[in-house]
Amino acid sequence: MLQVVQDIGSGKTSVATLPGPNVVPGQILVANRASLVSAGTEKMVLDLSKKSLLGKARERPDHVRRVFEKIRNEGLVDTIQQVRKKLDEPMTMGYSSAGVVIACGDGVQGYKPGDRVASNGPHAEIVSVPQNLCARIPDHVPFEHASFGVLGSIALQGVRLSKTSVGETVLVVGLGLVGQLTVAMLAAAGCRVLGTDLDESKCELAMKMGAEVASSSLNATKVESLTNALGADAVIITASTKSNGPIEMAANAIRPKGRVVLVGVVGLELDRRPWYFKEAEFVVSCSYGPGRYDPNYEERGIDYPAAHVRWTEQRNIQAVLDMMGRGQLDVGLLISHRFDIQQAKRAYELIESGDEPYLGIVINYPGIETTGTSAVSLTSRPASTSGKVPVGVLGAGNFARMVLLPAMEKCGNFAPISICSAKGLSAAHTGKSHGFTTATADEDEVFANDQVKAVVSITRHDQHARHVVKALDAGKHVFVEKPLCLNFEELEEIENALLGARSEELGARDDAGRSVETESTIMVGFNRRFAPACVRMKKFFSDATEPLTVSIRFNAGDIPADHWTQHDEEGGGRIIGEACHAIDLATYLTGSVPVRVYAESVGSAPGQISDDKCFITLRHANGSISNIGYLAGGDKRFPKERIEVIGTGRVGVIDDYKVVTECRGGKLSTTKMKMDKGHAAEMKAWADCVAKGKWLIPWKELRATTIASILAVRSLREGMPFDV
Repeated sequence: MLQVVQDIGSGKTSVATLPGPNVVPGQILVANRASLVSAGTEKMVLDLSKKSLLGKARERPDHVRRVFEKIRNEGLVDTIQQVRKKLDEPMTMGYSSAGVVIACGDGVQGYKPGDRVASNGPHAEIVSVPQNLCARIPDHVPFEHASFGVLGSIALQGVRLSKTSVGETVLVVGLGLVGQLTVAMLAAAGCRVLGTDLDESKCELAMKMGAEVASSSLNATKVESLTNALGADAVIITASTKSNGPIEMAANAIRPKGRVVLVGVVGLELDRRPWYFKEAEFVVSCSYGPGRYDPNYEERGIDYPAAHVRWTEQRNIQAVLDMMGRGQLDVGLLISHRFDIQQAKRAYELIESGDEPYLGIVINYPGIETTGTSAVSLTSRPASTSGKVPVGVLGAGNFARMVLLPAMEKCGNFAPISICSAKGLSAAHTGKSHGFTTATADEDEVFANDQVKAVVSITRHDQHARHVVKALDAGKHVFVEKPLCLNFEELEEIENALLGARSEELGARDDAGRSVETESTIMVGFNRRFAPACVRMKKFFSDATEPLTVSIRFNAGDIPADHWTQHDEEGGGRIIGEACHAIDLATYLTGSVPVRVYAESVGSAPGQISDDKCFITLRHANGSISNIGYLAGGDKRFPKERIEVIGTGRVGVIDDYKVVTECRGGKLSTTKMKMDKGHAAEMKAWADCVAKGKWLIPWKELRATTIASILAVRSLREGMPFDV
């Protein structure tokens, strides 16, 4: 399929051929027929992409601070490489489109193939959108008009926040697309509308859209004159400028006790005096309305009850479309240009050049009726697999691009065959960068690829167990980023898949001790045990004659409660999702699996998450004991991880994988190392094992670490220790 893509690093806009997205639970697959270019928002992206690295930094000082933190923690060279990779990541363009439903994922109700819908899908022939970001198009409303639905919801939310009623006077500052839609909606609601914009032609258009007065020379004095010295009941700012002018005008034009709503982006240096004497309200509107940026609403499809939240973002989009269906909102006057998707680049050239006036730019699409999820070829040359492991990769997110794929390249033992991501764009871009032959949005194509000998899953945690089982069923080796799975049911499914593989390779046994060795092997991304500092520490205690005590502290940093990793069904929580690293490392350093686990966290107020502020105590089979402090709430600048091992007359300490301290026989030595958490060594070791058909970490250890992680959460809930 074709999709508009923006390269933030180079500033290049292109129409790329990409694999179409696959239908997923909770989402709707839509074949677009029209999409609207949001000239203001998208021009900001274009302008940012054209800036130098310094210019980009000035636009986002918050990102600059994060870069300096990474330099302190990870070093200059590694940070520069990661920044370059991040800037090389392509962006989708567009967020207001309309088309025909071609498939619905599990859990979607209320839509079916053939329905005409508007959505926040990008400029692409096929889009996958959450069900709460779709709305049905009324009969007789053309797709071109319906493509204004999501942009219209932005204007409608601003109108709702103004709390205006019939007969009140509203000033609209900024008469671009959102401003024009705002004028029309206010007029339809029985308000008296005044408007202003620097472009007189937009003021003339606003008069046609329902404004009583619209002029580039309109100011606070004239507003006062037009309202019998009262002032505007409300001011809605839809302008986009760094100037402080719009907010100053609003402060002077608003009546006492009135309300100013900011929908656009303007300077916000507020002069206290006019706001103080008028006791005027100032409100910033958040995009489409309630539900925006709430993962429960947008990603998980959990709607707000209408009795409590009457106008969600989805209901706002539907209201805009219904106004069109009743003839109360005619957006035909706002369309200035039309382009087919193949010529979409011309739309952005028009915006950048400014050679002719433009307003509503619509992109049209052919009537695709299939899912279009077939793989896209990334190279004309077949991959060379001689002496290498042919690999398929699931996932192309930040961790894949920044860490694991570079580690795989560095070891040189893999032949990249196929890469998959949910919507295809990141798979195609990342695949080209790392030499893959094909990219797809359908994971089944990776498992069915006869060339692929091993599958690497770098996806969200709730997909890991499914990918492991699919790989085993397909007779392939599998590397899955931690955790292996989220619960005992998924672990049982994996064990059943292992038992069903029936082969002879040392390392895996069931509960009864029976061999369950397989031609296919499983590896979990427990990279810490491969870090040079940890390998050195293991060697330091290699001749230990008594049980060890191990203390591991993670300065984990805070993650919002609504982040997907905190969600039990998606991320499993931070204990299962990340503290499992420490459990595996303790197993490695002690040379013994955990057999008993007890965990306790700090107290918390109702609704707060405290699981990530806890201590986990493990008893190991050989009598060793380890304590893991997984602690959020600290300062990110402080080193993240510290490991201490004590026993047999010696002490070893690792500080953030950069400093190793060893003490034995009264002698203390300190060794400084380059930070290395073991990813490259891990991938090379795994490739060697795959080539030989052997397990890298025995199944007994993978299984015990997984069970201990799950039981640690259970111990937090029930306040008692559990045997593994």
